Amino acid sequence: MKRVHRANTAWLMAVFFLVLLSNPMTALTSGKKIVGLIEKVKIWPGALEILAKVDTGATHSSLDVSHIVEFERNNVKWVRFDVRNRKGQERTIEKEVFRKTRIKRHKEKPASVYVVKLGVCLGDYYREVEVNLSDRTGFNYRMLIGRSFINDVFIVDPSLRFTSRPSCEDPRPE
Repeated sequence: MKRVHRANTAWLMAVFFLVLLSNPMTALTSGKKIVGLIEKVKIWPGALEILAKVDTGATHSSLDVSHIVEFERNNVKWVRFDVRNRKGQERTIEKEVFRKTRIKRHKEKPASVYVVKLGVCLGDYYREVEVNLSDRTGFNYRMLIGRSFINDVFIVDPSLRFTSRPSCEDPRPE
């Protein structure tokens, strides 16, 4: 009886180590996807590809926008803003204001910014998340991806960059 138990235990341990050796990151991360510090993402509406920094220290995502104009549509506050990527591609987006918030800024006073919900695609994963609309002129990347997007799905390896390309289909219903 002891031999059978030892054989079963040894067999299970061998299978475990084979799985671990064949794909250590998946085995250790419970199926979460590994992403790097810098990734390409797409935002919707508009399917604009943007370079983004993945930041586990930020609660929400932030996007560099310009020409923000507040207006009302059916007695609800909306904003219209322009987004431009490094290739010079630009989109004008209109979204309902989800809320306003104050954000910390390095060596400056906190700023009040609009928050909207945008669709974000990283790899083959799509999620609508709260995004702060801010001026990120002094930053290297036009978008910051925060924990509200990466939670429960991704693990960030800061030694990696560009682990995948955004491959989500257009989420708008036809």
